[in-house]
Amino acid sequence: MVDPSLLIRNVWSDNLEWEMEAIRNTVGIYNYISMDTEFPGIVARPLYPTKCVADISYQTLKCNVDILNLIQLGLTFTDENGRYPTNGPCTWQFHFKFNLTEDMYSQESIELLTKSGIDFQKHEISGISIEDFGALLTSSGVIMSDNVRWISFHSGYDFGYLLKILICTPLPHTEAQFFTLLKTFFPIIYDVKHLMKSCKNLKGGLQDVADSLGVMRIGPQHQAGSDSLLTATTFFQMRRIFFDDKIDDAKYAGQLFGLTSYTIPATNPADSLLLLPHVSSSEQTFSSQSKREAVV
Repeated sequence: MVDPSLLIRNVWSDNLEWEMEAIRNTVGIYNYISMDTEFPGIVARPLYPTKCVADISYQTLKCNVDILNLIQLGLTFTDENGRYPTNGPCTWQFHFKFNLTEDMYSQESIELLTKSGIDFQKHEISGISIEDFGALLTSSGVIMSDNVRWISFHSGYDFGYLLKILICTPLPHTEAQFFTLLKTFFPIIYDVKHLMKSCKNLKGGLQDVADSLGVMRIGPQHQAGSDSLLTATTFFQMRRIFFDDKIDDAKYAGQLFGLTSYTIPATNPADSLLLLPHVSSSEQTFSSQSKREAVV
């Protein structure tokens, strides 16, 4: 059994600058970045009517990302062959400031994340400021680079939160505008859930796919560091078995499962939204990975 502490570096406010410098020194060679987030669930739905399923999916994403705060971000760095750095961690797990008294959340989401080992008291006291993280991320070398490949799993919300951090404003009104920004900051993205459409007999959430491919998890499930590391190892195993170790960027890059990357007719929806109770219904989602594992 691999000790997670050898591969996963926990980042709080007191070591943020040091670890971001380490990332700047890592990304030049280890430029495949697997990403996962943990966030406080879904607490709102858009009220305005629409007949477009894709549009309602994006508008639900937007109204929640706009009003909620990120809890964790996991970034795992590998080279083009899936190899980890040899002289330090391969995964950085960022813990953001989050206050259960002041911040909005789904109760079920917080319960799940607490059971997974997330210490919300420490997040309140020692969590990273989103503003500080955004400033350092901008100069880290990981964004707006054609040399970086981003790997994710059913990651509309994950990239939504990252974009919100980078642009310091609410997300764009339309999905088409969202994808334009996404392409600017993250030019090449592979969503494993989207890739699964071309893989016979692969279905379910990240853990299901990893189990099917014989990939071992390191660290606790429903924590962003472990989930991003599992996303990395699952991607490279999938690429080897189903894609002959070569992903066709023209066919697969930039596609996020559950959203569309083509232009949707521009609309000007009302900013109103429906707040859902903290005790969420069975159709509400909990965290980044619990949401995805509910989709088969």
